[in-house]
Amino acid sequence: MRIAVIGGGPGGLYFSTFWKKRHPDAQIDLFEQNPTGATWGFGVVFSDSALEFLRADDPDTVEEIAPRMESWKNITLNLRGESVEIDGVGFSAIGRLDLLKILQGRAASVGVTLHFDTQASLDQLAGYDLVVAADGLNSPVRRAFEGDFGTSLSYSSNKFAWYGTSRRFETLSQTFVATDRGSFNAHHYRYAPGMSTFLVECDLATWQAYGFADKTVEQSKAICELVFADTLDGHELVSNKSVWRNFPWVWNERWFFKNMVLLGDALHSAHFSIGSGTRLAIEDAIALTKALEAERNLDNALSRYQSERQPIVKKLVTAARASADWYGDFADHMKLDLMDFAYSYITRSGRIDDARLRAMAPAFMARYEASRVRSASGGGA
Repeated sequence: MRIAVIGGGPGGLYFSTFWKKRHPDAQIDLFEQNPTGATWGFGVVFSDSALEFLRADDPDTVEEIAPRMESWKNITLNLRGESVEIDGVGFSAIGRLDLLKILQGRAASVGVTLHFDTQASLDQLAGYDLVVAADGLNSPVRRAFEGDFGTSLSYSSNKFAWYGTSRRFETLSQTFVATDRGSFNAHHYRYAPGMSTFLVECDLATWQAYGFADKTVEQSKAICELVFADTLDGHELVSNKSVWRNFPWVWNERWFFKNMVLLGDALHSAHFSIGSGTRLAIEDAIALTKALEAERNLDNALSRYQSERQPIVKKLVTAARASADWYGDFADHMKLDLMDFAYSYITRSGRIDDARLRAMAPAFMARYEASRVRSASGGGA
């Protein structure tokens, strides 16, 4: 079987390696438009459950990635100079470039042919039995056949910019800051001993009030450093294509057309507030591999991939939509007292109820329920 994989992100690299390792006689060519060593963004986050899912199918990769990861068990929320920790929410993070280097090395070691700095045209793909489009949100393969894939694209109204910083944060944290021109939120977590991701978000009205549309990347960075000066504690923000964006919602009703199949961000997107697109892409790659192995006929295999994987993804995307909606109104939520705010935050996706919270985060839930008792009796939070 001759397979062309378009896109050298985690999803494309993982599928290439996973398939080639299980089918050594297959010919796999991976085409990545960027040069080796190039990436945007900073850290990649995996939940504990996501790592266990990966370990079940590919323990060797987990064993290579795990030593490079930073891990923690709590989430910290910061509001009006107060903090609350939500226990039992385990995550691990790794630098995106470190992850890519590991996956590139694994792909090369099993015999995948890697073509960097190469934009493969559709004509060049004509001789392959299967084309796997793992080429991201702006997938050229998907865009060439949007009607056939049933593509829909929309955008969240909030604006965000992705930075890094040398400030070390002990947990995955959220800091909410109100200013005289609007409110900001920062998602921040360490992904290496001396580096953290620092994603800044605000609503459209705040973005317009600060005139970010007319600011350079450096000017925007300086404003964000001022807004989050207490959080950064003297550290600067680091830019890497850190322009303001609206989150794009990508969905495809049909996951394959002819011998072309989509995975990862080319196929679907889920808001950064609920999980890693990297995790979803890798899970797509595993599901596609197993479907191809289960069916001898390619159409049947790709149909199986969609029918088995789509309901799972749809459930996650629905939760991600609910989470994004919460962030769309985060300035209003900031008016709540600290514990009510934290409860609103952790239950925002609709996937966590009180019973699950008591089992997952007993220390937080005890503190929250005690605050409700005090509030009912007329005491403070």
